[in-house]
Amino acid sequence: MKKKIILLILFIIVIILLVYLMYRLNFIKHKMYTNEDFNIKRYTSLIDKDNDGIDDQTDILNNVRKYIEKNPKYQSKYYDNGYPNDNYGVCTDVVAFGLLGSGYDLKELVYNDIKNNRDKYDIERIDKNIDFRRVKNLKIYFNHHAIKLTNDINDIKEWQGGDIVIFDNHIGIVSDNRNKDGIPFIIHHANPYQKYYEEDILEYRNDIYGHFRIS
Repeated sequence: MKKKIILLILFIIVIILLVYLMYRLNFIKHKMYTNEDFNIKRYTSLIDKDNDGIDDQTDILNNVRKYIEKNPKYQSKYYDNGYPNDNYGVCTDVVAFGLLGSGYDLKELVYNDIKNNRDKYDIERIDKNIDFRRVKNLKIYFNHHAIKLTNDINDIKEWQGGDIVIFDNHIGIVSDNRNKDGIPFIIHHANPYQKYYEEDILEYRNDIYGHFRIS
């Protein structure tokens, strides 16, 4: 009888640990909160790059959501026209398509910046079709051309949907949804096993390189 009780307790502990692990890895969806829940005013850009009547900040976020609605599969491939056209993609494509639909062709922008600032980029041979899809290059580009914001995730009012967050080897778009502490979810594409594209990961990362906003 005692042995059965011990086995039952161990079984319960294992189940609890598995549930926690699945929650921690975002296989179980986290509850989302909005800016209004924390009395945070939504940031609106004064710029409308593509003149579609939607400000850039909102436009970027809207276009990122349109991109992930297609459920792109994670795979790193080379494309002759730069942008993936077969429902495959990587983390940088989330940002690239969000900007493209808002009037910013990241392929051209990064290419021109590399040409004009070759000494800043660690590139042996310029390749317009792939350079804008590498995180190391986007770190340099956004440092040159975007507004630099706080990396302090607890300064929640400074994190707004449509911002860009770059990690050591990863990149994503800040969501307008937040967790129970007000820390925003991140819209990103990290691996082939990712269940949701919008995840509560920010407070679990210790490798935030930079937090940016299109100017």
